[in-house]
Amino acid sequence: MNRSRRTQTTAMPAIHSSLSFYMKPLFLSNSSLFPRKFTVPKEYLLNPRSLCALSSASNQNGGRSGARSLSPSPVSDDLQKIDVNPPKGTRDFPPEDMRLRNWLFHNFQEVSRLFGFEEVDFPVLESEALFIRKAGEEIRDQLYCFEDRGNRRVALRPELTPSLARLVIQKGKSVSLPLKWFAVGQCWRYERMTRGRRREHYQWNMDIIGVPAVTAEAELISSIITFFKRIGITASDVGFRISSRKVLQEVLRCHSIPEHLFGKVCIIIDKHTQSGLVVICPYINASVKISHRIENTTLSPSCLESPFL
Repeated sequence: MNRSRRTQTTAMPAIHSSLSFYMKPLFLSNSSLFPRKFTVPKEYLLNPRSLCALSSASNQNGGRSGARSLSPSPVSDDLQKIDVNPPKGTRDFPPEDMRLRNWLFHNFQEVSRLFGFEEVDFPVLESEALFIRKAGEEIRDQLYCFEDRGNRRVALRPELTPSLARLVIQKGKSVSLPLKWFAVGQCWRYERMTRGRRREHYQWNMDIIGVPAVTAEAELISSIITFFKRIGITASDVGFRISSRKVLQEVLRCHSIPEHLFGKVCIIIDKHTQSGLVVICPYINASVKISHRIENTTLSPSCLESPFL
């Protein structure tokens, strides 16, 4: 008596797959039951679409197999029309790219720990007000933001620093200063894409909190130089340009730009950072409402005698 041949398969228990030791698991599949045996007819193993139909029928029948009488289900037109490319401004990381990213992030971590920093992490979803409070209403156009089901305005983080400040305030006196924290996280900004600038990126933050002297800045610069050396970047490849908030505030004060417009001017400078302060003057005159015009020949930090330069 001929019997139909069946293949014996055992269900897998919990499966964990993670990017690397510094990231949370990407996928997590847990089973509270012991592995049980089930059978898959040979014809379904030879036809993957039929196997999909088998799985669908099992779910509809409460997990009981009744798929032997089912015919393969055709792929819907909607499924065929799905764009297989990632959203504009984002990217995939196939294995060869993941190896490079893991190597780079590993060096981020090693250099941070070498200088005594501890790793922290924050939610990718934060209150929209957290970012607007720092950069003003102008930043709203650059946020991936929406209103959740609880009528709360939330946003994907465009950077890590506001989340760091929130965590420090939340901890309050339970942490002792100085703090040396670092984080490597993914951020999103809905802005015009340019060469080397996407709508999602990864940010390496190293922050020292509670050290008033310039020794903190010197330590951070030293850590960056150490990182470059580790990955083979030399002085012939990159250079350092040191900025100072105090110097910029003094420059703007000399030109009678009110303090409450400082954040808006910083955004303008950030957008045109390659131009230099002198060339930025037309952008400031066009965007900032003040009673006078800033002359191109005068807006330059070189005219200031400052200990920060």
